[in-house]
Amino acid sequence: MTIKLEQVIEAIEMSDDFFTSFWDTKTGETVYLADPLLNGETDEVLAAEIENDPKRFLRFPTKYEIHEYRIMEDFIEQLSPGKVQSDLSYSIRGKGAFRRFKESIRYHGLEQQWYDCLEKAYRDIAVRWCTEEGLAYSR
Repeated sequence: MTIKLEQVIEAIEMSDDFFTSFWDTKTGETVYLADPLLNGETDEVLAAEIENDPKRFLRFPTKYEIHEYRIMEDFIEQLSPGKVQSDLSYSIRGKGAFRRFKESIRYHGLEQQWYDCLEKAYRDIAVRWCTEEGLAYSR
């Protein structure tokens, strides 16, 4: 089976607590199963299909498998030691780390560099997922 890498990356980018995304190997589409405890929505038909035919539906990586915090740490480690690296390291400590990190990269003019790093990390995760699932991918 072959999947478009961009489809995997899009599922990774959209990963959140409210939905679990799957690749339907029969249709080639991405499907989303809502978590009824978090958003009150249920899709009993899709839930039954996934339960009855689990090999048909391959779960995309969840936000917990993506580890955006670790990606931020890796980005900071790649920077030259100094004030910028120190500021960014401090920004990701404690509550509000993601907001402060984004403010800091904007302040230091590193937004494009960060988004390039994040894009590469998502692509690497997507390739690894395809490999683990035994899927060929197209660009």
